[in-house]
Amino acid sequence: MGTAALLGSAPHVVNTEQVRTELLVHAPEGIRAGQTFWLGLHIEHQPHWHTYWQNPGDSGLPTRLQWQLPAGLQAGDIAWPLPKKIPIGSLANYGYEGRVLLTVPVTVGADFRFPDSGPLALGVQAEWLVCRQECIPQEGRLGLKLTTAGPQKTHTALFEAAQKLSPQALPQQQQGGNWITGGQATLSADGQQISLRVHGLPAVWRGQTLSAFPVTPNVVHNAAVQGKDGTQNWQGAVWSAQIPVSEERGDSPKSMRWVIAVGPESAPQAPAWEIETPVQGTWPALAQAAPAEISPALAKALADNARAAQKPAAANTTALGLTLAVLGALVGGFLLNLMPCVFPVLAIKVIGFAQADTAPTQHRAAGLAYTVGVVLSFMLLGGLMLGLRAAGEQLGWGFQLQSPPVVAGLALLFTLLGLNLAGVFEFGQMVPSSLATLQSRHPTVNAGLSGVLAVAVASPCTAPFMGASLGLAIALPVWQALLVFAAMGVGMALPYWAASWWPGIARALPRPGAWMQTFRQAMAFPMFATVIWLLWVLGQQTGIDGASSLLALLLTVAGLVWALGLRGRTRWVLSGLALAALLWLGSSWWPLFWREAPAEPLASASAHASVWQPWSEAAVQTQLAAGRPVFVDFTAAWCVTCQYNKKTTLADARVLTDFAARQVVLMRADWTRRDPGITQGLTALGRSGVPVYALYAPGRAPVLLSELPSVAEVQTALQGLAAP
Repeated sequence: MGTAALLGSAPHVVNTEQVRTELLVHAPEGIRAGQTFWLGLHIEHQPHWHTYWQNPGDSGLPTRLQWQLPAGLQAGDIAWPLPKKIPIGSLANYGYEGRVLLTVPVTVGADFRFPDSGPLALGVQAEWLVCRQECIPQEGRLGLKLTTAGPQKTHTALFEAAQKLSPQALPQQQQGGNWITGGQATLSADGQQISLRVHGLPAVWRGQTLSAFPVTPNVVHNAAVQGKDGTQNWQGAVWSAQIPVSEERGDSPKSMRWVIAVGPESAPQAPAWEIETPVQGTWPALAQAAPAEISPALAKALADNARAAQKPAAANTTALGLTLAVLGALVGGFLLNLMPCVFPVLAIKVIGFAQADTAPTQHRAAGLAYTVGVVLSFMLLGGLMLGLRAAGEQLGWGFQLQSPPVVAGLALLFTLLGLNLAGVFEFGQMVPSSLATLQSRHPTVNAGLSGVLAVAVASPCTAPFMGASLGLAIALPVWQALLVFAAMGVGMALPYWAASWWPGIARALPRPGAWMQTFRQAMAFPMFATVIWLLWVLGQQTGIDGASSLLALLLTVAGLVWALGLRGRTRWVLSGLALAALLWLGSSWWPLFWREAPAEPLASASAHASVWQPWSEAAVQTQLAAGRPVFVDFTAAWCVTCQYNKKTTLADARVLTDFAARQVVLMRADWTRRDPGITQGLTALGRSGVPVYALYAPGRAPVLLSELPSVAEVQTALQGLAAP
């Protein structure tokens, strides 16, 4: 009795953030020889969480109970209560929400005697999978100590309610002197549909809509809505239903078990009846062999994979530490200067270094101001993200570019900068002289503002070494998180700050001369390239109408600033017309910037788009449960690094060939617009921005690739997969 005593000493209640489980006993006649009493696992789910029925449906795992009982006691099977259907996208599960009691009958042997010298110890090892959008495998050891052989009726109401919810066997009917079963299932000629006929149901059910829950798994199309469009009817005392067969059927049973209840599948009512029907007809060949049940090995693989995916951030926190997070942020911020989205702003700073009339002290002041502008902007942007996340918003790094008006505003700003560099206009021509002289009198302020601008365009990028630091920052206390964001700013501002304090770096540039005007005009083209990118981002978010509307607005703004640079009456006439056109366009087309695109543009942007599927957590878990590895590209239209990787490494024929050879399912999570599900998926991986590339395999923790993966890096990761 050592094992039972050990588990009997375990607590009778186990609490997690998702469920509360309690071991209960119900023995109205006491625990005596020749009698039967009941044990039960009572599960209370938090809102929106659920566990699974004996047939979990398209995904999931049923709750499993392993009993450790004294000699002379024998536990039976779970008396599964009536479940409900839980739709999840295009799939459906069968399970329980709220409160449920899983009862088990325990038979007492004829020679059993209640011990005189101590309590009777009962224990169970319970394992369950609890899911919302994500799934978490959990387990617990629960135990009870009974000190009396008398009646145990503390939870009578709960057990009586559970017994009412447990389906009863439908009695056989006598017809023509013969006893016949309660129903039959006939397969259609094409194997696409099952015709279920049941007789002997309660007379009060006649005329009502019923639900048929398949106890036999891997056969029917679980997500199909029963009772819709005349798929079931009553003919006297006989109820019939047409139930579609799943396209991914994994079994060809000769008979099937069903639970029949009144009401819709989402809210069936007790009592319920269980029947077994022979299947008449010939099953077509299976398209892909699959086990009738989830094997223990596959069940463990799914559980291990889900468990590993739940707490990578916590593991990283222990391994990385705040010091390494700050160092990673510092290096990542430095590498941001190599990103295409930051180059236009840095080009402007190069012009400032080449000015012949700038004293070293002015260079140093400008360098310090630029650094302060960058660091404060990083901290303000990070603080805003942390504050909104604390208020319940699902946001990540670069969240501001998920807003079309922000994208439109940045496109306007870069258009003006490009026109200014090209010489179309000068800011001093359009503002009063007192304001025009601010630029010459306060170059330090200009340097600080250019630091703010650099952060605005750099934030969509996630450079190498930044991913882990960003993911860790959102889980740290506020002051530690802000320290990480500040380190990113210091890393990004470091090259310019160093050049401003060490004149030797600036002296490496050519001497001032005519080349400066040419260089300034040439720098207009990176600005316009940035505008093209922002226009494409807006098109991904709002469709072609939104992009064309912004293009018309930018053209009108360009005409306005050009007209303001003219002289005399012509200046006022043309600028007045341009301003009127701008106001009309703004009032008419501004609403288009808020409208979402009607299709998924990223899915069709690639020549290899047909091999990529839309991402969802449920889809990933479904593929893993089927034993298939999954590669996920977390991307966004406003992420330049993402688009570069998509056109290079991810489109490489060698990579695509390896994906196909190893039967890897490719999924793309498009974060162009705000998507809480994708944000949660990134958080589960310990990341807060894109790009992120994750390779999932059954029974293994996700493998994260670098932000700029090479073909060799992807191929190396794929070599770690089991042979298909």
